[in-house]
Amino acid sequence: MKKKRILSGMRPTGKLHLGNLHGALKNWVSLQNDDGYECFYFVADWHALTSDYKDTSEIGENTIDMLVDWLSAGLDPSRSVLFLQSEVAEHAELFLVLSMITPLAWLERNPTYKEMREELADRDLSTAGFLGYPVLQAADIIMYKAYGVPVGVDQLPHIELTREIARRFNFIFREVFPVPEPLLADVPKLLGIDGRKMSKSYDNSIYLRDRGDTLYGKILAMFTDPDRKKKSDPGRPELCNVFAFHRLYSPASEVEQIEEDCRKAAIGCVECKRRLAVAVAEGMAPFHEIQDHYFNNLDEVRDILAAGTDRAREIARLTMDEVRDALKIYRINKA
Repeated sequence: MKKKRILSGMRPTGKLHLGNLHGALKNWVSLQNDDGYECFYFVADWHALTSDYKDTSEIGENTIDMLVDWLSAGLDPSRSVLFLQSEVAEHAELFLVLSMITPLAWLERNPTYKEMREELADRDLSTAGFLGYPVLQAADIIMYKAYGVPVGVDQLPHIELTREIARRFNFIFREVFPVPEPLLADVPKLLGIDGRKMSKSYDNSIYLRDRGDTLYGKILAMFTDPDRKKKSDPGRPELCNVFAFHRLYSPASEVEQIEEDCRKAAIGCVECKRRLAVAVAEGMAPFHEIQDHYFNNLDEVRDILAAGTDRAREIARLTMDEVRDALKIYRINKA
């Protein structure tokens, strides 16, 4: 049976946090380990330019750091193709072609366009590249004729736009691209230590690299049930972000006990956080061990990225041959 191809990527805009781990990476690893799928995961460094074009000094370092985090989370280069977007020139070429046929109104109605401009209000995002990034995203996906794209609910509009662009190309020229399906993941809701969405831009994240006193200090500072003012007040675990983390990192029996004690005010928030800090540190220990290995062997990381990029480039070249044929433009080296 032919494997179904999966594609996803991340922008190298900084260190990855626990939200990235539980919101994307664990799902990527699960898909990779399913023999029915062929997985392609890429470092979206062109996409990093859409918001960070004024200072690109950290994109290169972030690329390697992010790949280390991917590997520490369990992505296996023998089972997944891990590659660098900017080293596959065909991405830029297909982006250009798709830009020619994508109506401006489709981009302007993108619901996350305004949201991202508000979230990154300190940056000038009034650029063609930022408005058109969903077209580049479409090129990334359909280049590999992906069957599915693992996403959260908030990313569904992006995939629907990709589907519309693929259909439009097929209608105007000829059938080249399958229409990709969104693969919805059951993503646990993890907030940052201040109770807002965990985000690098909010400086409220627990990073995959945090350990020791740094990890302990962040967990002790975590936002809890806002209505529980004193230890003697009964808590509401379902509204507490600390308890959400306990569900992921603590044994089931302890989670059950913490929930019961919290509701009866038999445990205070500080003690609850201390237990969580121990559980998270133990849960992340295997990740940190793999991180240490790769940071001490960066040539191995670069070789993994180079090999994956070579594989991606082979497929991209075949796809672009089909695209050029469909466009019926003159080709010097084609008989």
